[in-house]
Amino acid sequence: MARLIRPLKSSISRPSSSSKILIPQLPSSLLAPEKPVSFKNPLLVRTYISEMRKSAFEGNMLRLLRNEIQYELDRSPPNEPASEFNSFTVDNRSGEQWISMKKKFGHNEDIKIEATMFDGSVPVSKPGGTGSGGGGGQDVQLHISMIVNISKGKGCKTLEIMCSVWPDTIEINKLFVRKPENVFAQPYTGPEFKELDDELQDSLYEFLEARGIGDDLAIFLHSYMKNKDKTEFINWMGTVKSYIEKKKSS
Repeated sequence: MARLIRPLKSSISRPSSSSKILIPQLPSSLLAPEKPVSFKNPLLVRTYISEMRKSAFEGNMLRLLRNEIQYELDRSPPNEPASEFNSFTVDNRSGEQWISMKKKFGHNEDIKIEATMFDGSVPVSKPGGTGSGGGGGQDVQLHISMIVNISKGKGCKTLEIMCSVWPDTIEINKLFVRKPENVFAQPYTGPEFKELDDELQDSLYEFLEARGIGDDLAIFLHSYMKNKDKTEFINWMGTVKSYIEKKKSS
């Protein structure tokens, strides 16, 4: 009997080489990935934060621009620019720092004026004080540069007069004669106007005043440029705002 049991135990304890153990296979999708997936990729996080900051910055800029535009419009909205002054026509040249004025004088004179927006200032004492302890304090006078061209027909030489325009007066700085526009030679511009004989200076001021270029024009230009300065500032802010809005939506 023992002989029969040993072979039986042996056959049970040693599985045959041909037998197979079946293990159920799991779907590949449920197996652990070869590389762990990170939901905190540093590059993605930095990009996201950068975009959020950029969006917040642009949003804040738009808010400030809208507020500033509305403030300027509520405080003192600009007026429609004048299209003429006395016998001059006025070209506002929107978006530029200059304006142009033109008129005809007499039988054959063409007068063209080009004036800048405010391009400088000088300190002055306020009325009622000396500016140094007198109680009046300091103020400023704004400056406008102006070029007057007077010609007598196409192809003729042009008298060019360079001026400073103060709030209520015009000051001649230089004058010279230019050759026709198709000649590019640099002209001799002569001495400083203040170095000329006093009577000659006076006669040149009278020459300009006869053509409507005097104190009244200075007052007009300062009023006009004050309005243009506000208009251009508001338009500039609107242009910047539109650019940021377009960039943000793209």
